[in-house]
Formats: sequence, structure tokens, C-alpha cells
Amino acid sequence: MKATLLTVLCCILSVCLFAQAPAGNISVKGIVIDSATNKPLDFVTVALQDAATKSPVKSALSKGDGSFTLSAPAGKQYQLVLAFVGYSNKVITLENKTVIDLGHIIFSASSKQLGEVQISAVKPVMKQEVDRLSYDVQADPESKAYTALDMMRKVPLLSVDASDAIKLKGSGAYKILVNGKESALMAKNPSDVLKAMPATNILKIEVITTPPAKYDAEGLAGIINIITKTNADEGYNIGINARHNTVWGQGINLNGTVKKGRFGFAGYVGAGRQPENENTSDNSQRRIADNSLLLQNGVNRFDGNYMYANGELSFEIDTLNLLTGSFEMYKEKNNQSNNQFSQLFDGTDVVTQRYRQLSNSLSHYTGVDAALNYQLGFKKSKEQLLTLSYKYSYSPNDQTTENTFSETLNYRQADFLQRNDQGIKEHTVQLDYVHPLKKINIEAGAKGILRNNYSDFATDTLISPGVYDRNNSQSNIFDYQQNVYSAYNSYQLKGEKWSAKAGLRLEYTTINATFAAGQPELNTNYNNLIPSISVQRKLKSSSFNLGFTQRIRRPGIYQLNPFVDRSNPLFISSGNPNLKPELNNTFELTYSNFSKGSINIGLSYAFSNNSIQSVTSFRDTVINNQNQKITTTNFENIGSNRTLGLNVNTNYDITKKLSLSLNGQVSRIWLEGTYNGQLYNNAGYIGNAFANIGYKFDKGYRIGLNAGYFSGSVTLQGKSRFFMYNSYVVSKEFWDKNASISLVANNPYGRFWKNTSTTITPDFIQNSTYNQIYRHFAIRVSYKFGKLSGEIKKNQRGINNDDKSGGKSGGGNG
Repeated sequence: MKATLLTVLCCILSVCLFAQAPAGNISVKGIVIDSATNKPLDFVTVALQDAATKSPVKSALSKGDGSFTLSAPAGKQYQLVLAFVGYSNKVITLENKTVIDLGHIIFSASSKQLGEVQISAVKPVMKQEVDRLSYDVQADPESKAYTALDMMRKVPLLSVDASDAIKLKGSGAYKILVNGKESALMAKNPSDVLKAMPATNILKIEVITTPPAKYDAEGLAGIINIITKTNADEGYNIGINARHNTVWGQGINLNGTVKKGRFGFAGYVGAGRQPENENTSDNSQRRIADNSLLLQNGVNRFDGNYMYANGELSFEIDTLNLLTGSFEMYKEKNNQSNNQFSQLFDGTDVVTQRYRQLSNSLSHYTGVDAALNYQLGFKKSKEQLLTLSYKYSYSPNDQTTENTFSETLNYRQADFLQRNDQGIKEHTVQLDYVHPLKKINIEAGAKGILRNNYSDFATDTLISPGVYDRNNSQSNIFDYQQNVYSAYNSYQLKGEKWSAKAGLRLEYTTINATFAAGQPELNTNYNNLIPSISVQRKLKSSSFNLGFTQRIRRPGIYQLNPFVDRSNPLFISSGNPNLKPELNNTFELTYSNFSKGSINIGLSYAFSNNSIQSVTSFRDTVINNQNQKITTTNFENIGSNRTLGLNVNTNYDITKKLSLSLNGQVSRIWLEGTYNGQLYNNAGYIGNAFANIGYKFDKGYRIGLNAGYFSGSVTLQGKSRFFMYNSYVVSKEFWDKNASISLVANNPYGRFWKNTSTTITPDFIQNSTYNQIYRHFAIRVSYKFGKLSGEIKKNQRGINNDDKSGGKSGGGNG
């Protein structure tokens, strides 16, 4: 397989290298000079663009003496664009000559606006601001070949583990937003949505490590903000993306923008189907008291389909009044079947218990968001804004599982049916005000969230063919009403060398939890005063950032829900409605340099004293008049969690055609807590590294190689295994870069990845292995058409409910 893949890549390289260049070229040269110091500037991005279409033709970096030379086919009108971090992009229209010598080109810092300076499409991939890092997805040439989840691996501080769960600085306790707002698309499992979505839908990805006071206090590690392509120009633009993947099936995505006068619309819609796949699993548990051994092995089959949509409307009432609305929807249907065989051996390896369990599960998930925003501007300053926003969210999730048992030995368990209908309904109202002064920007606002988490769950036992009896001890209706009222005030100071942002956020939370039967009512309330401060010192082509903030991790419905999942009767799990929010303190120090490519180096320290941890223990249970040792997993507020981390990211153009990017981080974690009277201590290193190298040929051909390493995780009671990732992509652009086709191979050397985790308690040592399909091949096609020429207005403030724990893949279950 390796030899075949290398042969194919070599053939493609040979064809591209020996392709003849067009006859008749023009040559452009010059020297870039800093307007303030009158000295040459190196590593400035210099690009030739087609003057009519603004599409890039050739690019290079200026040398140590500021000089550069570019060539391009003759017969077209070109313009030259200069781009460098901290400087305003400069555009020069070129004469129609064969040789063009521009001499000294004066290049100015962004604080000095010149008549010939304007914004252009040429820009750096990465940018460091006072409180966040941003990755420009559209500036990455692989965005047309990869999914949105693939792009996450390239973003500083982010990683994607073997289960496709997104991590921020190695943690799953963060918030993920879309266009600054919590999204129905990401409410349950953001990895599944991003895996289905082409990266061309995304404009940039922001990693906010020190969230300012305007953001809700939820998200211990920080906030991931995905900004989609929603700005449109006068006219219209339509894009079509299609893919076929050997594992994840077929998918199609349609995106479009339209602007006509004061009205604008931007949005996308996608759908796909995942064919049936099969994974295997093994689980062994050595019980210390009697040296018995429990072995389980199973085969899991799954398939499903999904669809998603996003739309944003804008209507400019006049120059000062703007009305916008948005709608998001995500819907999926999944089928799963599991065939599991369980055996219990005594200390002499004699089978004392045995059974086979067949489980068939059907689940439906729907997420819907609808929002309306009114923005009032002021004549005194275009940055002075008052915004009133309302949003409604609804995300129901129902699952039904049928369990049947056979081949039993000393095991009595009737067939049973489990049902769990759970979800979230919430209304949000928010008021924001921005008041700019000469050097200070003031923000203030207030917000109210009325949120209802609910679960209607039941277990029905089969008593005769087709006849079930309700098990009342395992059935109930859980209603968890959580209201959050908040107010914030923040100040941002912008100077030529120093920038700072500081603020306070006050949050008052009320909780009322009720059960239909058998459980006492829970009522509580609490206050949190959350500070945040960020300071940035700018140098010539680099900066230092220092930040501190406190963050809250409020448990979500998946952690609160008391529903007991008995899909594996010897290993059950449930939530804990008595969980309290976790408070985390985070310090950040970051150095960024953009003189030669870009490099970011960050050091962080975070600690929490009431950490929410997933814990496992034995529970002696009587089932059908038979004593059973049941392994139970739930969530508890126990002990401390401390993390010291180092992260490094760099993007560097080795030549004008060869580029390299590296993204890595390593953290030392200390965990401590008491559970069931037992003190647990665990510590270790976690980390990940991701590298990308790409080469761009003439005539629109490009190849790329991605490789990554993820160390696995450290938990209070154990750890998980590392994994390695690799991917190859070959792409071709054509039709003036309006269309592209890409071939992708992910992990071609092995079909499965062995996901192994270990749990150690005083009662047992457990090793679980899940053999997950990881080799897949894909072909992706994209095409865009239309003509644009003026900008849609968007409200600059809106609702972003980042105050609660999110979905299973990284919203807060880390």
C-alpha cells in the first residue's frame, strides 16, 4: 500500500514538474522600504493579482535587503499587493510593460493611512490580538480540499484526538461558538458537524484564551469562535461542494450570498449519509478482591444521515438603523447495533458467568436556533452602537434501545427496552452598548437566559412476547430550570505600542430541579464576579501578551441527567443532578513574531479546586434476585485540577512554492480528589503535535502532507493511549480558480486505530480497547460562480450563550 501510494504521488509530481511554462512573461521587481525607519523590510508578502478578477497569480517574500522579483504570463493587466502584519496592505496598479522596475516602495504601518493604501485579499494566515489568536482559513490553500474538522488541526492551541473530539490546550472544557453565538449546529457533537462541513464555508477560526467580560463566563480553557463566510457584496455568489468518502459516505453543500440594495442574505445548506461501518471492542476487568476476570468483546455497527442549514438576513433601514436575523438548524438520525459477549472467570480461569447481549438503538437529534437583532448607530461615531437581541434555541434528542439476551450461564436478566427523551429549551434577551472615546473603548451590557433542561426516561421489562412492564425505579421525568442573569462592563485601551482590555462580569444563577416522582426538589442560587484582563506590548514585528481570567464550567444536560444508561448491564453510567459549577483560574503569557513567517509561543497555568470529574466505582446490586457487581460511572465535584502548558505554532514559507506549518503543545497535569472515601492522585504529561508541508506547482496543482501525534489523556483514575495521524492531499484548481478537485488519503497504512484506556481503582484494574476505523479516502469537488461588488452590513453585537457546558465532543465533558 505504501509503495502504491508513493508511486501515484511520484507520477503526479513528474507530470506537474515537466509541464511546459507559457511563453512570454513580464517581470516585476522592487525594494520594500519602511516609511518610518527608511530601512528595507524583509519577509513582506508581495503578490501579483489579476487586475480584473483580483485573483492571485504569483507571490513571494521580500529578501533581507527588501528586494523582490516576480514573473507572470504577459497579456493581462496586473496589480501588485504588499501585505505584512502591522502594516496596511498596499496596492499598486502596474503598467503594461515587459520589465517593470518599481524602485523603492514606501510601506507604512497600519496607524498611518495613505491615499494609495487599501484592504486587499492578500493577508497573513495567522494573527495575534490582545485576547485571542485567529487563523484565516481562506488564506490556507488546503481549505478547498479539507473539511472544517481537518482545519482545526492546524489552528494554534487546538487539536483533534483519535475519536475526532476537539481539544483546546488538551482540554475538552471549552465553549464553541459560530459567529460569536452559541449554535444549534454545535450543541450536541460539534465534531460530527465539522466533519461534514467543507472548510470553504469558514472565514476564520478564533481561539480566545482570555475571554473579555462581554462573553459569558463558561468555558474553562477558553472559547473557539468559528466565523463563517457571511459577508456578501452587491450581486450574488453561489458555491457548490461535493464529496465522496469511503467511510463517511457522500455529502453535498450549497452556499450562497446575495446583496440587493439594503437587503442582504448569506447562508449554506448541507446533507449527507454515512453508510454502515463496523468497529470492534474489547474490555477486561481484573477484580482485586477475588482475582476474578471479566472479559467482554463486541461488534458495533452504525449508520445514519444528517442535514444542516444556516442563514443570515440583513436589512439596512437607514445609515444608523440595522435589522438582522439568523436561523440555524442541524438534524441527524443514527442507527446502531451492538453484539456483545461477556464472560466472568474465577481465580482459576473457570467460567462462572456468561451471556450474549444484542442491542439495537435508534436516535434522533434536532437543533434549532432563531435570532433577531436590532442595532442603532450614532452620528457622532460609527463605532458607537446600541444593540438589542433576542434568541430562541431548542435541541431535543431522543433515543430508544432494545436489549435482548441469550447464551446465558448463571446470569438472569430479562430483555428490556430503554427510552430517553432529553433536550434544552431556552430564551435569551441581551442589551449591549459600545462607546468609543479617543483612546479607550467602553463596553457594557446586560443579559437574561431562561433555560430548561429536561429528560423523560423509562425502562420497560419484557414479561411476555410483545408485552412490556414499566420499571418505575428506573423511570422518571427530570426538569432542570436554570436562569442566568448577568451584567458586564469592560474597557479597552489601544495605543501604538501598548494595548489592554479589562473588565468585570457579574452573574446571578438560580436553579430549580424537580422529579415527577421519588426524588426531592432541588433549589439553589449563587453569584459569580468574574474578572478578565489582557495586556499586549507591540514591537516592530512581534508582540507579548499577558492575560488572566476566571472561568465557570456549568454542568450541562449530559452531565446532570439522572437517566441510567444500562445498554451494558455490568457497566452503567448516569449524570448527577447535584453537580455544582466549577470555577477555574487561568494565566496566559504569549510571544508572537511575524518577521520571518509567523511564530507563537505560549505559556499557561490554570487551576480549579472543585473540579468536575468522571469517576468509576463498584456497586453491589441485586438484579432478578441475583447479586451482581456493577461498575458505575458518573460525575462528581471532587478535588483539584492543575495544568501547566507550553504551546508553539509556526507558519513559514521556505520558498515561494514550499510552505511549512507546525502546531504543538505539551502540558503537565496534576489531579487530586476523594471519592467513596478513597484519595486519588494522578499526574502526567499530555501533548500533541501537528505538521503540514505543502508544495504549489504551476497551473493550479498542489500537494500536501499532514502528520500528527496525540498523546492521549490523563484522568483522575487512569489514562488513554496515544495515536498518530497522517494525511495526503493532491488538488487542482481550474476555471480561473472558481473550481477545484481534490484527492485525499487519511491514514492509508492501517484500517483501524486501537483506542485503549486504563482505569485503576482499589477494587479493579480495567483496560478497554475500541478498534476504530481510521483509514479513509475521499474525493472533493467545489465550484463557485457569480459576481459581487459592495458589502452586506452585519450587526456588531449579538447573543452568544457561552455560559453552559456544551456537547459530548468538546463542550465540557473533558
